[in-house]
Amino acid sequence: MSVYEPPLQSVRFLVNEVLNAPGILAAAGWQDATPDLFDAVLAEAGRLATDVLLPLDRSGDEEGARVEGDGVRMPAGFRDAWALWRDGGWNGLAGDPAYGGQGLPGLLDMLVTEMVCAANLAFSITPGLTQGAIRALAAHGDAVVKERCLPWMLAGDWTGAMALTEPQAGTDLGLLRTRAEPVGDGTHRLTGQKMFISSADHDLTDDLVHLVLARLPDAPPGTRGISLFVVPKRLPDGTRNGWSVLSVERKMGLHASPTCVVSYEGAVGWMVGALNRGLAAMFTMMNHERLFVGIQGIGVGERAAQAALAYARERAQGRAPAAAGREGAADPILHHPDVRRMVLTARVLTDAGRALAGWVGLWLDRAAKDPSLAEEAEDWAALLTPVVKAAGTDFGFEAAVLAQQVMGGHGYVRDNGVEQLVRDVRATQIYEGTNGVQALDFVQRKLGLHGGRPLARMLEAVEDAAARLAGAPATAGLAKPLRNAAERLRGSVDWLRQDGRDPRDGAAGATDLLRLTALVAYGWMWGLTASAAAQRPAGYDPRFLDARVGLARFFMTRLLPETVTLEARIRSGYAGLDLGLADGLTGIDG
Repeated sequence: MSVYEPPLQSVRFLVNEVLNAPGILAAAGWQDATPDLFDAVLAEAGRLATDVLLPLDRSGDEEGARVEGDGVRMPAGFRDAWALWRDGGWNGLAGDPAYGGQGLPGLLDMLVTEMVCAANLAFSITPGLTQGAIRALAAHGDAVVKERCLPWMLAGDWTGAMALTEPQAGTDLGLLRTRAEPVGDGTHRLTGQKMFISSADHDLTDDLVHLVLARLPDAPPGTRGISLFVVPKRLPDGTRNGWSVLSVERKMGLHASPTCVVSYEGAVGWMVGALNRGLAAMFTMMNHERLFVGIQGIGVGERAAQAALAYARERAQGRAPAAAGREGAADPILHHPDVRRMVLTARVLTDAGRALAGWVGLWLDRAAKDPSLAEEAEDWAALLTPVVKAAGTDFGFEAAVLAQQVMGGHGYVRDNGVEQLVRDVRATQIYEGTNGVQALDFVQRKLGLHGGRPLARMLEAVEDAAARLAGAPATAGLAKPLRNAAERLRGSVDWLRQDGRDPRDGAAGATDLLRLTALVAYGWMWGLTASAAAQRPAGYDPRFLDARVGLARFFMTRLLPETVTLEARIRSGYAGLDLGLADGLTGIDG
């Protein structure tokens, strides 16, 4: 079984030295968000992750969730783990105190979430979805809905799920068919079928709610006719509502997370938000979930990076180059350059992903207290949410595969736990909008938002980071590769904006452009990290600080050169996909 140690020193360095989060939060009005508070909460969350959730990861995967009787039964130990989660107040950590929440910064909640995801990805899905549902109900629900749901959800007595997908309607929600019939008492009766609904049912709590997208009988077609409803498992009088789980999906991984097919058979629901404006209301939840899913990938990446390093230090095989003078018949494989490359790649991708997600979380916290910062916070969240989601999950999967490769045959068998990480994290690249959909959204909507202002902000911040690197002897050599990568990003975007471009060029290069943006953003985070380490702040092991600069150098010299290839692929446009065949791709099947 793989091990996991909460990366408390790395997180403390990120919070206090790289982001200066306590000082920035205090200036915005978060007076209680002190370094001591962050340390205490994260240490306790780390104990919960390692002592309670990690031991259930493999057993939960082997037992799985299942339909039993009139509902879903979770694997052994999960109900007790949820009770500890609930009793510890974790569900309401960043919640509104008006409904029983603790009102702490979302950044802190984000860092806690990463530890939960690392220890037990399947468990993380239920609280993660609940947080998104809380935000949607808080933003769009009326007073009755808020009072009925939020106190119970923040207390951890209820959970939340999102019910969007139908057999014929996945990404294209305009095709959904679930119906909602008004009955004249302020409620609606919902009829239809949904699938791929994570945490749709379980026995962790006695009640839960679904946020369901459906159409009224006279609704206009497409996405303009979708409304949002909150549909509980139990009605206010305690009776079972009119929906049932038909099956739990048989999945490649995440066996302990119930992904369900749900049938609504006249289920009672209350409308959330305005009539026919349900998709806009649901996006409050979806945007939170996209950040959450990115953090899931980062959490798995952290655990994979730890597994790869621990194994490479202990496993002795062969003699590495320049091994003269070392004792023993074989060297630890960490001395083999290609193994070292894989270990370092997993580490730098994970740390930079955490930093970028933290940057977004910090801006959202600042704007929550200081409305004058709302415009800039919106820019950062709009631009970087698809980056955090796609890069966090793509790189999390890559880190898990690298760890598996480092361990060789021991990574392919179940005993060491890494093969489960590969299976589990794979889903994160698919759900909450596949990463290809994130890329299309990024190119078609986010790059041009407000005349390109969000991207301009980021490129300016990258240049500021490069200037800081250039100004210190220990980091001066890192500025040029970061600036060169940023210019490739700028040039690629400018190329796509040229008049006369094939309208398909943006879609053809979207995934490459999102990855290029992610690498530049990760390089920016490593620039901030290396500059902070070069200041030699007190309270950190000097070897830890030296390693931050070394890891930044590795990222700039070994990973940023990929931006050259990405730029070339983007500039190949749709022509690079067009084989010139008269009938689509007929003829390529051999």
